[in-house]
Amino acid sequence: MPTSLHLLADAPAQLLPARELMAFTLASHIILVPLGVAFPFITLVMHYRGLRRKDATALLLARRWSAVMAVQFALGIVTGTVLSFEFGLLWPGLMGRWGDVFGIGFGVEAWAFFLEAVLIAIYLYGWRRLKPRTHFLLGLPLPFAALLGAFGILAANSWMNTPQGFSLDSAGNPVDVNVWKAIFTPMFGPQYWHFVVAMIITAGFMVSGVYAVGWLRGRRDHYHRLGFAVPFTIAAVAAPVQFVLGDSIARSVFHKQPVKFAAMEIVWKTDTRVPEYLFGRLQEDGTVSGGIKIPLLDSVLAGFSPDTEVVGLTSVPADQRPTATQATIAHWAFDIMVLIGSALVLLALVYGLIWLRHRRPPASKWFYRSAACAGVASVVAVECGWIATEVGRQPWIVYQNMRVAEAVTSTRSTTLWIMLGVVIVVYMCLFGSFLVVLLKMRTRWRLADEQQAAGGTGHAPEADTPYGPRAPLPAAVSSAAGGAAARPGDGRP
Repeated sequence: MPTSLHLLADAPAQLLPARELMAFTLASHIILVPLGVAFPFITLVMHYRGLRRKDATALLLARRWSAVMAVQFALGIVTGTVLSFEFGLLWPGLMGRWGDVFGIGFGVEAWAFFLEAVLIAIYLYGWRRLKPRTHFLLGLPLPFAALLGAFGILAANSWMNTPQGFSLDSAGNPVDVNVWKAIFTPMFGPQYWHFVVAMIITAGFMVSGVYAVGWLRGRRDHYHRLGFAVPFTIAAVAAPVQFVLGDSIARSVFHKQPVKFAAMEIVWKTDTRVPEYLFGRLQEDGTVSGGIKIPLLDSVLAGFSPDTEVVGLTSVPADQRPTATQATIAHWAFDIMVLIGSALVLLALVYGLIWLRHRRPPASKWFYRSAACAGVASVVAVECGWIATEVGRQPWIVYQNMRVAEAVTSTRSTTLWIMLGVVIVVYMCLFGSFLVVLLKMRTRWRLADEQQAAGGTGHAPEADTPYGPRAPLPAAVSSAAGGAAARPGDGRP
């Protein structure tokens, strides 16, 4: 029997459904995370542009984005809370033994969520009720609250990758906890900044992708041009930065988690002059099938020299490293992430070169088709990054201190499979409702714009502003948008 099958046979029956449940909820929640972390910043950049240039269209976009931000945040609270509960329900061994060491990260995240909710409420309330400058200043703490939430969760995850800040007693329980060391672990800095910039890139491309689709459908007005240009420019500036940060975190993994690095690069034996494989599949005997082999490149990337020694999976016993299948999963996830990241950098460079040469955005349909796909591609890259991080750490839930099998719940596997089925159905309803709300908001806004441009007020949509008095929408617009009442001063969100 192959080694991986031996390890699988020794695993508790409830381990697989617990993993699948955690993986599904995390993969679902992470779709919302870029908007939660970076969308407030993008919205405030648009808000600032509107105030600075007295651009009514920019202010209108900022107000509408703030409404989307609030709806997304509400859904993110639900999915994030489920994840928090799952840590205790699915992995009681982890929280029971190690909660005192790294649990402060979850506490910070909870406070950040609470603070962000209050700030979003103030920001939404402030439209047309506060002076423009006061309203903008009250919105400035929003991105910092979002970054604080990311700080908390990344502190916990980086500790799981490089645990420190404690001693072990004779029973193997942590004592003498040093909170600061537990938070600022060797992997925290590289992980945190890599994550934050990834969120900025993903949110920027997700938002601009909506307006790229509008451009492809013939909407070339100032509203759509601006809605595309601001978030895309932010993402384009961040993309090359992420290329450098990605190299930095890969090098940190090479030094701090060499076995994970071996899994991500499917390196079987410790050696120098190690080749790089693009994709490919690691076999149980250490051979690699398929993929593209590039001689020496792995050693060069790891240490800038072909003589750099790269630690292989066989440097540790089989029960202390990922299986061949897990290594292949981590490797493919890592390669897909790098491939997408490189494509996004190329797209950003094309955008920047055209702007520098012609002082205008690109006009090619292929560029906007690529921009429309960039948001989805960015989300896929984020998902792959987490897969590489978590699968590459196997079999450890706390690296070199606790195995996943030791932390898993004792709940019957049948119950966990039922829970997974229920969660899938509930999440489909939640995300379906989220999509319906966004589509209704879009319809209402579009009808309002068309009505005002065509006759209602005699002004194009760009002439309106979220500050100052406005005329109510005609009744036809309200009824067409689903019966939402158009009140004086609240014609268009």
